[in-house]
Amino acid sequence: MGSSGFFIICVLHSLIASTSGVLIMFYLNEVSVLGHGIETARKLLGSTPHDQLLIKTSDSFVGLLLCVIGLLLFMVSFVKDREFQSFFAKGCIFLHVSMALWRVYFERKVEDLAYDWPRQLVGDFVLALSWVFFLVSSWRDKYD
Repeated sequence: MGSSGFFIICVLHSLIASTSGVLIMFYLNEVSVLGHGIETARKLLGSTPHDQLLIKTSDSFVGLLLCVIGLLLFMVSFVKDREFQSFFAKGCIFLHVSMALWRVYFERKVEDLAYDWPRQLVGDFVLALSWVFFLVSSWRDKYD
């Protein structure tokens, strides 16, 4: 699997990040309604015009950041150095687990998001698990 596995995982994660970023930047209301329901989506938009502007600006930057992350993942997918691939995979596992911990300790306390965090937690672990599978397969290739 080795290098081709790294390429595939990076490209898949790149597509996920880029697609999420574009949806957040341009279709936030629709995605929020689909993901959270109409009532929660309305609450997440803010109650005053000032709050709404801050939230929309913040969401636009989040979407842009996800697009940049997607682009970086796509560029990294072409790196052939096995040591870098292993280091990068470990860093991605750390980031996904950190995000999962953030959801458990902080996001679940937000009343409007209390029902969504378990589903997102599963997503974090699935994304981290893809990197764990890469590391296990690259270790098998290395030591066989």
